[in-house]
Amino acid sequence: MTQTPAQPQATARFTVPAKHPMVTVLGSGDSLLRVIEKAFPGTDIHVRGNEVSATGAPGDVALVQRLFDEMMLVLRTGQPMTEDAVERSIAMLRDEGEGGGETPAEVLTQNILSNRGRTIRPKTLNQKRYVDAIDKHTVVFGIGPAGTGKTYLAMAKAVQALQSKQVNRIILTRPAVEAGERLGFLPGTLYEKIDPYLRPLYDALHDMLDPDSIPRLMAAGTIEVAPLAYMRGRAQPVFTNVLTPDGWRPIGDLQVGDLVIGSNGEPTPVLGVYPQGEKDIYRVTAQDGAWTLCCGEHLWTVRTASDKRRDKPWRVLETKEMIGNLRAAHARRYELPLLTAPVEFPEREVPMDPYALGLLLGDGCLTGRTTPGFATGDPELADALEAALPGVEVRWKSRADYTLNRVKAQGDVVTLENPVTGMLRTLDLLGSRSHTKFVPDDYLQNSAEVRLAALQGLLDSDGGPVSQADRTCRIQYTTTSILLRDDVISLVQSLGGVAYTRRRAAEGRKPGKANGREVAHRHDAHIVDIRLPEGIEPFRLARKRDKYHAAGGGGRPMRFIDSIEPAGREEAVCIQVAAEDSLYVTQDYLLTHNTLNDAFIILDEAQNTSAEQMKMFLTRLGFDSKIVVTGDITQIDLPGGTKSGLRQVQQILDGVEDVHFARLTSTDVVRHKLVGRIVDAYEQFDSREAL
Repeated sequence: MTQTPAQPQATARFTVPAKHPMVTVLGSGDSLLRVIEKAFPGTDIHVRGNEVSATGAPGDVALVQRLFDEMMLVLRTGQPMTEDAVERSIAMLRDEGEGGGETPAEVLTQNILSNRGRTIRPKTLNQKRYVDAIDKHTVVFGIGPAGTGKTYLAMAKAVQALQSKQVNRIILTRPAVEAGERLGFLPGTLYEKIDPYLRPLYDALHDMLDPDSIPRLMAAGTIEVAPLAYMRGRAQPVFTNVLTPDGWRPIGDLQVGDLVIGSNGEPTPVLGVYPQGEKDIYRVTAQDGAWTLCCGEHLWTVRTASDKRRDKPWRVLETKEMIGNLRAAHARRYELPLLTAPVEFPEREVPMDPYALGLLLGDGCLTGRTTPGFATGDPELADALEAALPGVEVRWKSRADYTLNRVKAQGDVVTLENPVTGMLRTLDLLGSRSHTKFVPDDYLQNSAEVRLAALQGLLDSDGGPVSQADRTCRIQYTTTSILLRDDVISLVQSLGGVAYTRRRAAEGRKPGKANGREVAHRHDAHIVDIRLPEGIEPFRLARKRDKYHAAGGGGRPMRFIDSIEPAGREEAVCIQVAAEDSLYVTQDYLLTHNTLNDAFIILDEAQNTSAEQMKMFLTRLGFDSKIVVTGDITQIDLPGGTKSGLRQVQQILDGVEDVHFARLTSTDVVRHKLVGRIVDAYEQFDSREAL
């Protein structure tokens, strides 16, 4: 009798570090271990002390080894492992060869938002790719069955974008198809009528924001929740931010007599507010990335190179007049005016000297875990920092490292707080890392002297002059913080300068050096190229200041129109100001008449939009905003014969640049496991019926 040859066996051992109790790895009552044993029935898994061994087929043993490695990576972040997370990790490891390269730990530890002790994160590989697509694309469609987190994750990204000031507003909408989009016959107020259709959106908001803040945000128009029928023809110009002496305000809040900032940086009164009705809208973009929206008849103050050579005055042109005529021998034709003087904000008291703040944002250690520190190879900066911080001694520690110690007086108690720590706590900067630092609003909207001092500190620490042959010297600043990048740009623009930004990815970059050893880059670098007006000194550090002036200074900052593109047809409003040139400061410190806010717009249950509604939404609601459209094409409730806009749009926009379709399946259902099985059963039934 011939015996079947024994299958090759492999054994792997995994030691759990002592700092992790075995219950966190195996689960309460070994619940996680049972999940693993069930997933690998042919593998013997034994636990002795803090060592786990697995014996079985080589492929399965290797997967078990990988699984424990990934579990430990998740546990090290402080996040617990659950039975559901283990099952999803196993599924991801088995499907790893299908592309993507994401590991279970990368998926399960990608935090989107934290609120009241609860963290929102993707739970499956497809959910992570969906979230990543929202970051990378302007328009994203999330298509999949109920329970896959389409709307919830989109809502989390919207709140994240609002909190990080990437957008000014969140617009949430659903088609109320059960009432045929005609709600008038229903009893009660508007909100009572639409509440059943919008309740899931409200519930998600309450999970992600302080419930007490939601009514205030909705009253201010920062968050808007409404049925699709009530969103028609809305360009939101009344919510456009306009610069006033007290900071940015929505244009719709302005009344005759209010003050806005004019092109000379000084306040100018509003003489009139004029609704313009529905207008053709265009996007006007400058070469530094600044942009605004306006109607075709909107007046622009511009000049050409020929105007400048002949000493002609600035001319006034309509938007439509410039379309198709933006280049002259490949050069941009129309130059835009810039602030002729820094913006005049009222002076505010600040807890820390602005130059010292700029230095610490650049080269300071603000974690709060140790005595505040400062790193520089320029003793001149250490001396300047000490001079700007009364009661603080900047003491050399080693190499380029300094500590910021409290100057002790006779009779002081040991428990007195370090003055720098106290100031950082007041500014909400204590605990900041290099990639989360920012400039507090009290410095961004302060006198020109305060703003310039903060900018000088930032440039003396993390910036510098870049001289070029036969060209003027430009200023370059580098940071890993997106917020700090934007704040530096804001400081530059408020002083009458221009700033260009580009990103240098951390991935693939040559490691840096620290104390003789290589250090990998963990965050992308944001590089800002700056040009400031003549008379504004960017540096206090002698070696940088001397190099800057030796190269002839920074040259004249300039802004040119780069493109004018159609952006649909919308309601518009205009204000008239008393300034002679009729200009006032709007988004990106552009001088113009009418702009639209950035918004994060979510269209939920989109399978119940008609083809016409979907076109209206995409072409009229989401200009220059982030749009996420979610829906399940298997749950269409439209009247018979009406085509679903979500079905049709997949054919129309497939392959269009900056539009992404994320498809989720039953394996991405994060509700009760039975939901995924029900979805699969219905799909199988539909497939049989189609044959």
